[in-house]
Amino acid sequence: MAATDTHQAIETVFRIERARLIAGLTRLVRDVGTAEELAQDALVAALAGWPRSGVPERPGAWLMATAKRRAIDQFRRERMRAEKHAAIGREMVADTGGAEAIDAALDDEVGDELLGLMFVACHPVLSREARVALTLRLVGGLTTGEIARAFLAPEPTIAQRIVRAKKTLGASGLAYEVPRGKARQERLGSVLEVIYLIFNEGYAATAGEDLIRPALCAEARRLGAILAGLAPQEPEVFGLVALMDIQASRFSARVAADGSLVPLTRQNRASWDRLLIRRGLAALDRAVALGGEDGAYVLQAALAACHARAARAEDTDWARIAGLYDRLRAVTPSPVVDLNRAIAHSMAFGPAVGLALLSDLEAEGALCAYAPLWAAKGDFLFRSGRMPEAKAAFERAASLSRNAPEQAFLLQRAADCDD
Repeated sequence: MAATDTHQAIETVFRIERARLIAGLTRLVRDVGTAEELAQDALVAALAGWPRSGVPERPGAWLMATAKRRAIDQFRRERMRAEKHAAIGREMVADTGGAEAIDAALDDEVGDELLGLMFVACHPVLSREARVALTLRLVGGLTTGEIARAFLAPEPTIAQRIVRAKKTLGASGLAYEVPRGKARQERLGSVLEVIYLIFNEGYAATAGEDLIRPALCAEARRLGAILAGLAPQEPEVFGLVALMDIQASRFSARVAADGSLVPLTRQNRASWDRLLIRRGLAALDRAVALGGEDGAYVLQAALAACHARAARAEDTDWARIAGLYDRLRAVTPSPVVDLNRAIAHSMAFGPAVGLALLSDLEAEGALCAYAPLWAAKGDFLFRSGRMPEAKAAFERAASLSRNAPEQAFLLQRAADCDD
């Protein structure tokens, strides 16, 4: 194999094995930053050795064994953690079966280790922004630059965020293990939230020139698939997987050739990805079969499924959607859920009903600077024939949006009020 081919093979192997390496090493050294450094050391060793010796039969085991030896060397040099050094030394002595034995042992634990890494990266002790950045870095394997570009943030800002997150975790005294029982349920919500945040930022970019960032959505769906494989009895995990698959099925219909937004009711449903819809509906069925029909993500997936099952926009079962939002509001009340509930009720029972629900929401003031609220109000007023008020609402929504295609769409709707 040529050196270039070998380097490409190493990079491919490392990208695949990276999260697994960091998960196993984190469990070993109890520090995500040190684990990440050890994984990088193993990569450097592979780049130096494999072009001469060839890619080993079990490259993942080779990388892990190398990283473990580096961990031992590091402990020795620093003359710290004497007890840990002895434990690891005994472990390595016991592992006389070589790389295959190490890998076999890892295979038994890799599920818990990867899941543990996801729970660590998404720990509530970190801010939401830090959880997103650290998850993409440790589990997703994205570089700091890739994360910065994905969220339109300066690279130094993301780098600092990740460094602070690692320090926070290091100082928190966390047990780097998968929590059990009630603690697991509590922290699973944080893991799911982070994955969905990543997906949502890709599905409806909050800023920039593009409506959709497919790479972010793909990464979130990949993380969701990993989580589903590691936690096959958790209905909310399958609810989230279903929700992301069904929403992702509309990507090609959601953006016009000129980059402008196409609202759901005007999309060409023939271009929706039927394979993704089938996968999403299957995941939704599994979530319900597991007893999760009243879970927040399962309910949202059920909402998405209503649209997916409608062959035409006019076939949409808005009454069922309104009912599902009533249930979702009971499970996870929030102003955004109230806004979407008002939209669903307006479609099912008329714009006057939507305006009445929106009036209550406006009185609370929580979404006064939220563009979708003013966009919804503009639509309700437009359908009520109150054009001057609708125009003002659409213009207000456009002024609050930071996404260029969305702004253009809203300004066009404002212009339509003059016709």
